[in-house]
Amino acid sequence: MSNYANIIEIQFSDEFKYNLTVLSKKYRTIRNDIQPILEQLKLGEFIGDKIPNTDYTVFKVRVKNSDIQKGKSSGYRLIYYLKTSTKVILITIYSKLDQADISAKEIRRIVNNLT
Repeated sequence: MSNYANIIEIQFSDEFKYNLTVLSKKYRTIRNDIQPILEQLKLGEFIGDKIPNTDYTVFKVRVKNSDIQKGKSSGYRLIYYLKTSTKVILITIYSKLDQADISAKEIRRIVNNLT
């Protein structure tokens, strides 16, 4: 029996794509840094902390930024929405150095714009 039967579909919101493009101009290794997270999600390993008060199943994952020497606390925050048991939508990503946090209201706005 193979694990490949349970591969999760990953989609990217327009906001995620835009933020990734902007961040990749400043941080050249961002795509490599988030790749292990994408692999875990594809395998159904829903990691990170559940964000409360969003009305959705949304998680925030801390990701190390290899372009700076400060560890995960100063790295990226990848926010994803568990739409179904087989579909994940990456809704946004930001650098902790550039943005302190994201509000539940902002997350709701992004998820509502997906439909």
